[in-house]
Order: sequence, then structure tokens, then C-alpha cells
Amino acid sequence: MPKQAKKSLGQNFLTDTHIQRKIISASSLTKQDTVIEIGSGHGEITRYLANSAGAVYAVEVDGDLCEELAVTFENCPNVRVLRQDILKLDIPSLLREGERPVTVIGNIPYYITTPIIQRLFLYAPFIKKVCLTVQKELAARMLAKPGTKEYGSLSIFVRYHTEPETFFIIKRSCFSPAPKVDSAFLILHMRRMPLLASEKEKYFFRVVRAAFSQRRKTLKNSVKGIIPQDTVESFCRRYGFALTVRAEELSLEDFINLINL
Repeated sequence: MPKQAKKSLGQNFLTDTHIQRKIISASSLTKQDTVIEIGSGHGEITRYLANSAGAVYAVEVDGDLCEELAVTFENCPNVRVLRQDILKLDIPSLLREGERPVTVIGNIPYYITTPIIQRLFLYAPFIKKVCLTVQKELAARMLAKPGTKEYGSLSIFVRYHTEPETFFIIKRSCFSPAPKVDSAFLILHMRRMPLLASEKEKYFFRVVRAAFSQRRKTLKNSVKGIIPQDTVESFCRRYGFALTVRAEELSLEDFINLINL
């Protein structure tokens, strides 16, 4: 019998079989794919992955669940159960030399969603796409467009590293225990080429964070001390923005243009 969810680990198991199959279908896996599954739980999604992918690394931090998974998939040679914290997992070490980038799939705990995404972006060259079930409100922030209240530095961060798309909403009743909010399933396609040279990336994100840190301020005032005022003014004139423009009006491309002046 499945063990009770551990609140301390933010466990909410996806029990709706229709949604499970929908996730597998949307992930578009083949036998040539290697999959890293974050938080395999009782194997709700793992059992489908075992049939759809060539190799599956079932990553689970809960020792009790790892024991259960090991028994469940002992006759599945393409499934390897790893008792590991995804925030400490060295993804490149799992891949054989010359192996194609992996697909990451996970129903991840809400309280560590952002750290997990940041960790995965560090390994972007080794990852083809990330298929995640996340809190609906967080998904809205990740996918937000300029000019919306959800749009912020996280939106820029996600779009800088990936080409994101959302697929469907998952009602809270599809989980056990049911979380307090609905979820969304989305896919992040990793960009194969960086948008900026590595030496400019740190500066770029420093500017973005500063620009959104005080949303009521104009761009010119929020990045004061980081970008010369005359540079911001030149940017506004060149790209048709008022000098009173705020960060939420600028797209990813606009921010890149700003730091390239």
C-alpha cells in the first residue's frame, strides 16, 4: 500500500490517470530519449516513462519511496532509481560520452520550484527540454508577457534560457493529498545557443533584477548606478520608448538591446 505523503518534502502525488497519460503524450518521448524524472513518488509517471523512453533515471529524495520504486521496477532494465536530491544531482555524470541531451520531467514541490529551475539551467547544454508540473500562479509568472502584472525578472530569466510553452491546467483534485492551488503543465525547450556572451550574462541579469526590484520606478531610476543615465536615454530614443518607461514594458529582446549599447 502506498505510504502517506510527507508534508516536509512537499509531496503531492499525481493520481489522475488521464492527466498522467496526457503528460506523457505532451512530452513526445521516443526510445531514443533519456529521461531524468524529478520526484518519482510511487512511480505514477515512471511506469509510463519506462514504456516510452529508452532510459529513465528516477530521482527521488525520499528513502522509503526509493525502496518501493526499486521493487516496482526491478524487472525494468531501462529504469534506474536514484536516491538523490535533484539540487545536488550532477546531471552530466549520468550521461555517456556523446549521448544526446536529456529530457527532464517532474511534478516538483512548489516550495523549491525556482531553485530547481535555476539548477537545471546551469546544465542547459545537457538538457533538451524540461517538462514540469508547477503551481499555476508560478507558471503564469514564468510565461508572462510584457505589460502584464505577472511579468517580472523570472519571466525574463525563463525566456532567456528557454522557449517556453504551456499545455494545460491540472486541477488540485488530481493530486493526493490535494494541494491548495491548481497546477499547470508546461514545457521549456532549452535554447541551443546562448543569447549573450558568457561575460555579459552576469551583468545582464544584474540589470534585469535591478529594473524589476522597484516596479513603480522608471527604468532610468531603477538601474541608476548600474547603467549610465545617458545610455538609458539613448536606448529609449533609439527604440521608441518614453524616458518614463518602466521595466514591465520591456521584452527580453529590449533588455538585450539595452545592455548591448
